[in-house]
Amino acid sequence: HQRQDQALFGIVQGGVYPDLRSVAARQLVDLDLPGYAIGGVSVGEPGELIDDIVKVTAPLLPEDKPRYLMGVGTYREMVRAIASGIDLFDCVIPTRLGRHGVALVRGERWNLKNAKFREDYTPLDESCPCYCCQNFSRAYLAHLVRAKESLGYTLLSLHNVTELIRFTQRIRDAILGDRFVTEFAGWL
Repeated sequence: HQRQDQALFGIVQGGVYPDLRSVAARQLVDLDLPGYAIGGVSVGEPGELIDDIVKVTAPLLPEDKPRYLMGVGTYREMVRAIASGIDLFDCVIPTRLGRHGVALVRGERWNLKNAKFREDYTPLDESCPCYCCQNFSRAYLAHLVRAKESLGYTLLSLHNVTELIRFTQRIRDAILGDRFVTEFAGWL
């Protein structure tokens, strides 16, 4: 790997078997890569199993290099993974939910097809700085979703990505302020 503008991460595999993950992690760490990913844990496994795999695998990876959990992106999964030492995530959840008319709002999922949003002229989240929340009401978004207008799905996807960025920023602030365990106890 010669490109200086890219970081090559090794991906620790091994299924649900701690011994295989340990071997894979050791071999990858010996390569002294810029970062390490934990793979193979977001393809339908229950949350408890994901937690167990991350708790076994993350401590095997260097603390001074980024640790990336592939394909995990629910509020609960992110908090638990961060508590186990994970630094990075990627996931289709915010955009997939947006494409299905669902908004992520302060730890909850709101289905905009629900009738209660039809005459609600407030933003999804008044504290959210995203383009969707600053310019459109819940009622209008609900209309777009019911009408199957692609703009609705795009706006919800934009909002959902912003929501998860803001959520991880709150986690970061809590960690820096030594409040992580108390502020996010309900997710642990």
